[in-house]
Amino acid sequence: MSLTLLFLQLTVILVTARSCGLVLRAFGQPMVIGEMAAGILLGPVVFGALFPQWHQQLFPPASLPGLSSLATVGVVLFMFIVGAELRAPSGMGAQFRAAGWVGVSSMVLPMVLGLAIAVLHPALAPQGVEFWPFALFLGVALSITAFPVLARILKDRNMTRTRIGQLSLGAAGVVDALAWILLALVVALASAGAGLQGFMRIAIGLVVLVTVVFLAVKPLLAWLLRTHAPDGVPSPMMLAALLIGMFVCAMLTEWLHLHAVFGAFLFGVALPRDDRLLHALTERIEPLSIVVLMPIFFALAGLGTSAGAFASSGLGMLALILLVASVGKIVGGAAGARMCGYGWRESLATGSLMNSRGLMELIVIKVGLDAGLIGPELFTMLLVMALVTTAATGPLLTLIARKSPKPIDRPTSA
Repeated sequence: MSLTLLFLQLTVILVTARSCGLVLRAFGQPMVIGEMAAGILLGPVVFGALFPQWHQQLFPPASLPGLSSLATVGVVLFMFIVGAELRAPSGMGAQFRAAGWVGVSSMVLPMVLGLAIAVLHPALAPQGVEFWPFALFLGVALSITAFPVLARILKDRNMTRTRIGQLSLGAAGVVDALAWILLALVVALASAGAGLQGFMRIAIGLVVLVTVVFLAVKPLLAWLLRTHAPDGVPSPMMLAALLIGMFVCAMLTEWLHLHAVFGAFLFGVALPRDDRLLHALTERIEPLSIVVLMPIFFALAGLGTSAGAFASSGLGMLALILLVASVGKIVGGAAGARMCGYGWRESLATGSLMNSRGLMELIVIKVGLDAGLIGPELFTMLLVMALVTTAATGPLLTLIARKSPKPIDRPTSA
């Protein structure tokens, strides 16, 4: 691939992503929703259908491996930050138990519903994929909540310090942790095929890696940062050491036939829970990852979509997935909040917030596509589902707030 073509691709991708993000932000949506939609616009469903010759010249198959490498680096950096962000929100106190209930209930119901629609396995799964890896992956994909997007929605609405905001953030952290564990096991099962021996090798390797990271690497990181970055701001040498550790973990999970994102996420979780460190890492890494590299990931995801998802039979399946995904998360999240004594309005608001999937869903389904667990048509349906459910979060909160006799955004001290 020539550098001229690469720079043209990057220019088109970044201009499209930022333009769509600005348009969606004007309608009160997070910019990431527009940037994800830009991937669909650049794919065969829109750009490829309207201008097939230009699309073929701009994204020839020979150029995709180079773009894929850049996109992988971007998503690895992003998941490193997500792992570093994962924590119980400060001041939760008694809400920790409620967050656990909401997180688990908002995962169990959509997973059960996902397993139910997985009976359509022959029509949805790629040839050669066994039922249980496919069904379990579909259940995980439907149960995701996007912690970063949820945090952005709450911040934009000044709800971060409210009862509902704290509860939802805590529950999203529970969902993220459980979902990545389950997804790793599902990918291991798929990578091992039908052989128990292969699955056990991958699972044992993952357990060993997690043990080493938390028993040896985590204390070492805490000592290094306490010694060489007492103010929470790592020097260039210390930042390089952190990135090297992240890439090593990503390499090891890739070697285990899992995705590199698992290693990056694991290394991020092992970092000390220091807000100053998180701010410094976000300030230095996110501009490159979010602004430059993640739009490439969105574009490649769009290139993996299929127009067949919008055929007559595909539309019916898309509607079913949207219904199951929304009902599972909203009802499951609301039920968990109700069990912990929250009112109906607050519970429904919590369930609506748990229904936001955003970028985390896209990463999960891209992992499934790369692992061969799903094909382009189901990938397209799940991508559309992620966009619709996340975009619906804001309007649902507004609707619930209008019908509520009490404000759902009152602070935790109220």
